[in-house]
Amino acid sequence: MPSAPFKNFHTRVIHECQSPENWDGATLPPIYQSSATAHATAESLSDTFGGKTGEHIYMRLTNPTNQVLEQKLASLESGAGAVVMSSGMAAITNACMALLRAGDEFICANSLFMSTYVLFNNIFKKYNISAKMVEAMDSDAIKQAITPKTRFIYIETIGNPKMDVARIQDIAEIAHANGLPLLVDNTLATPYLCRPIELGADVVIHSTTKYLSGHGNATGGVVIDSGKFDWSGERYPDFKPFIDRKGALAYLDKVWREHHINFGTTQAPLHSYLTLLGLDTLALRMERHVANATKVAQFLNTHPAVKWVNYPGLETSPSHQTAKEQFGGLGFGGLLSFGLADQQQCFSFINNLKMIYHLANLGDCKTLVIHPYSSQYLAFAEEIKQDIAITPDLVRLSVGIEGVDDICADLDQALQGLK
Repeated sequence: MPSAPFKNFHTRVIHECQSPENWDGATLPPIYQSSATAHATAESLSDTFGGKTGEHIYMRLTNPTNQVLEQKLASLESGAGAVVMSSGMAAITNACMALLRAGDEFICANSLFMSTYVLFNNIFKKYNISAKMVEAMDSDAIKQAITPKTRFIYIETIGNPKMDVARIQDIAEIAHANGLPLLVDNTLATPYLCRPIELGADVVIHSTTKYLSGHGNATGGVVIDSGKFDWSGERYPDFKPFIDRKGALAYLDKVWREHHINFGTTQAPLHSYLTLLGLDTLALRMERHVANATKVAQFLNTHPAVKWVNYPGLETSPSHQTAKEQFGGLGFGGLLSFGLADQQQCFSFINNLKMIYHLANLGDCKTLVIHPYSSQYLAFAEEIKQDIAITPDLVRLSVGIEGVDDICADLDQALQGLK
């Protein structure tokens, strides 16, 4: 039963890439929990190693359950192909490493997820690779940062936890005018709110652990290739064998063949299965996430104990208009941050919560809270924390899909009890 050309995202997210006739009538693919696949003849295995067939060989290379998730995510993001991996950081690392060599540079937004920041500014530096950080919303700064050594531009659709929203189409035009690809981490927006490839991005990355899975029960990541970028330019002299082998999907082949399978960043089939299960309700969950987050942001914005609220859905946000246009009026995401008097009050607030979970994750169906300054960014130098807007008074809230009255009630009682 081939996928019909469904137009509504609610329908697509459920029915894209379904194949019950190949799954003994099941509406989710089997979990192929096998480290290797048997081949009937020596010739068959030889042909598969030679790329003459699409058969599976070894789980570190490909897996049938993972393959279904790859096809579905590529379709939902308007991509030409995808590779799923063991985590969001695995996806980010492989996506970037496929483009980098010693001495290269790349441009990235200065509003990055904590581990992405460490990878770009600490780990890559050991290999003589430089990340040039700029304001994501400053297109001129991005343009001025480009040099002959630049290999790509990297942004997050919604910065975490800065909550800034860059104009993807404008940045894509700058990138392409300079022969560069644009890589976008779309984790916080999901394809429900935004499909960066449709706005000109060349590569989309997700931590599938977050909203795509949505239930805090699976880790994973994905790299999705638009198949549109011309990799034959002089900035990419090492791409020729991959172009010869895979044409438009040369980049994805390089990510997979050169990095993913050799770094061993395999996605567990069970986690792919759980992510596929979660995807069935992505559109419904995102509707509730964004509706709840908007109401929570408005509630916090008028609470006397709260000093400030940072959420693109508030008209006071510098990103409000961009987010409104770029996300098609569907909402502004499920993540927000807000400020209290100081770190002591932040701790008191978190300790007072009764329903909201305190843990290092986001995008769960449950509402989650964390104090980034004293946890995720604890080891960061003070000047770096200030540069990336991680302050002692900041609380990050991932708004879940519970009844919004209950969320606000828990927030209110915790704020009322501040010391």
